[in-house]
Amino acid sequence: MTALPPVAATLSAAEVPRSRERRQRVQAAETGLSVLKGLGRLGGRASLSVLAAHVGESPAKVHRYLASLVEEGFVTQAAGSQQYVLGAEAIALGLAAMRQAEPIRAAEPSLARLREALSLTCFVAVMGNKGPTIVRFEEPWLPISVNARVGSVLPLLWSATGRVFLAWQRDEARLRTMAEQELAEAPAELRGPLGQGDAIGRLADAVLAAGCATVKDTNLRGISAVSAPVFDHGSRVCAALTVLGPTGAFDASADGAAARAVREEARAVSALLGHAAPASPGAG
Repeated sequence: MTALPPVAATLSAAEVPRSRERRQRVQAAETGLSVLKGLGRLGGRASLSVLAAHVGESPAKVHRYLASLVEEGFVTQAAGSQQYVLGAEAIALGLAAMRQAEPIRAAEPSLARLREALSLTCFVAVMGNKGPTIVRFEEPWLPISVNARVGSVLPLLWSATGRVFLAWQRDEARLRTMAEQELAEAPAELRGPLGQGDAIGRLADAVLAAGCATVKDTNLRGISAVSAPVFDHGSRVCAALTVLGPTGAFDASADGAAARAVREEARAVSALLGHAAPASPGAG
């Protein structure tokens, strides 16, 4: 059997140098982007030696690429130091990406995946002037009848969505005042399970410890819900991702399959918004 000729042999004498040049340009672009991404992952400021070690290249090679990035405005050298920092062009790109990264758009794929995987009603909510407000709503093929739609405002204490905002924004005076008013106006059957003393603080602590909020028959009779926080690039809670369904039809506990799925999708949405999750213990 006759051996096939090398790929280069099928090219003309003029095409071989062009092909090699294209590969070199691609490799150079990849290395340049690696250096730029490495600087970003190091907080936007690093010395040459630290950056070279981070990207796994020699300092001399990284220096050559930094020189090009400085010339194009993507990197600059901090005055009076040997550190390189992200430049105006890199900042402009970041701002453009941030303008496109908003919770509703970023959450759409996650809502679809949760609806298909769990066959539950799913929605994303943001904090509005009157409280947590649903801004995107997805129903399963066999929807359940709930008094919640886009634009619905949910309570802070009695909905899983509200508890997410209350837990991760617990230092905001406005939310605390709203929660205290809800508690004062709630019937005894709702107040009772929260106990005496700082019931709001204990509730927030429990949600933080679980990484999500769960409710059963509190906001809507016969309905359970699980909600997890979505973080923006500044590590602030900007939205809540929630699933709900008939009580007893799914496991609404904090360690159940639904809660695990919601937390995972909330982390995925957060990543799309530029949130860098802290490394888990023991990760290396």
